[in-house]
Amino acid sequence: MKTMTGGLAAIVVLLSSGAVLAESSKAEAMLFSRSGSKVTGKVTFTRHGEKIEMRVLVSGLTPGSHAVHIHEKGDCSAPDAASAGGHWNPSTENHGKWAHAPFHHGDIGNLVADAKGKAELKMESEIWTLGDGKPSDIIGHAVIVHEKADDFTTQPTGNAGGRVACGVIQKVP
Repeated sequence: MKTMTGGLAAIVVLLSSGAVLAESSKAEAMLFSRSGSKVTGKVTFTRHGEKIEMRVLVSGLTPGSHAVHIHEKGDCSAPDAASAGGHWNPSTENHGKWAHAPFHHGDIGNLVADAKGKAELKMESEIWTLGDGKPSDIIGHAVIVHEKADDFTTQPTGNAGGRVACGVIQKVP
């Protein structure tokens, strides 16, 4: 009986430690206004197997297209969000359009705000990870919504104008 109890305890310990080491399955970034805008929103990231789904919900935008990027630093403290640094680019690729080489991990694309200033964008990525600490891990970076559309060609930023909203990507328990 002692051996069986000890074996069961070992299995419980192994299962428990595996749960602690597992990657997070969800993260979010609350978007706060920057550069004098009234833009706010929420970005959620959910892991589904090997893919990360990103969903962006934004309000307070001017009608039309606005670039969305993931930036290198999880710091939105500057009034213009310059503290978030440049685009997140662990692969050292040129700026471009998502899924059209060359492009980098932070190149998301454009979302389109309706007449009421609301916009939504949903996409999936196999190049991001969530909570594993690898260079591809989105945790700790910032999501930026820009004042203008990304032209997908101007280096290194896509000529997207000012940063109207910023949020840091954090694990969700």
